[in-house]
Amino acid sequence: MLLQEVDVAEYPQDVVQRFHGSPEQVDAGLVGDPPRTWGSVVIEEYDRAWAQRFTAVRSSLTEALGALIIAVEHVGSTAVPGLAAKPVIDIDLVIEDTAEESGYLPALERLGYRLVLREPWWHGHRMLLSAAEDVNLHVWPQGAPEPVRHRLFRDWLRSHPHDRELYAATKRRLARDTAHRPRDYSLAKNDVIDEIYARIFAASAAAAKAEQPGGTTRADG
Repeated sequence: MLLQEVDVAEYPQDVVQRFHGSPEQVDAGLVGDPPRTWGSVVIEEYDRAWAQRFTAVRSSLTEALGALIIAVEHVGSTAVPGLAAKPVIDIDLVIEDTAEESGYLPALERLGYRLVLREPWWHGHRMLLSAAEDVNLHVWPQGAPEPVRHRLFRDWLRSHPHDRELYAATKRRLARDTAHRPRDYSLAKNDVIDEIYARIFAASAAAAKAEQPGGTTRADG
């Protein structure tokens, strides 16, 4: 699949440069009523059932969309074992073209999803919400950088306990600090997310340099 073929040592500029959306842009992209879950932020301890929920959703998506699917990935905090999170499963669904909504929206609506965000300025992003509001389904066109970035962040937190704990502690603190304005929560996380991404890309650059002719990959002796 597309996401699994990315060389971890080399990233195009649009992957390295992270997009920071504003509240005004989110409001402009809103379709219908905002999700009920946007009204409060509840951080829960990791639950193994989140992985099982993803598996079930992936199966239903595959059955509904078939060959339209390029990739389906469990991303976000619920995809990281041991990480506290909001109990909402984030899924990246990659198809050829999100602008052709007639080709996929009816099938997803039959599964109980409703379109919540339409953001053509953000790499063609669409977000749908499950009927139970426990799944955020992010739909991206082929070649969009955001799914690549999501996977890198997920995999880094899975293998770096210090950053996993840093992120968990930051989320708990921000959930308290933004309790009076819960829609500020996601934007408030940007600083720590960017800090972690800086380490991800620095580590990849160091690995790439070590693999170049004349680089050092290990100490002999």
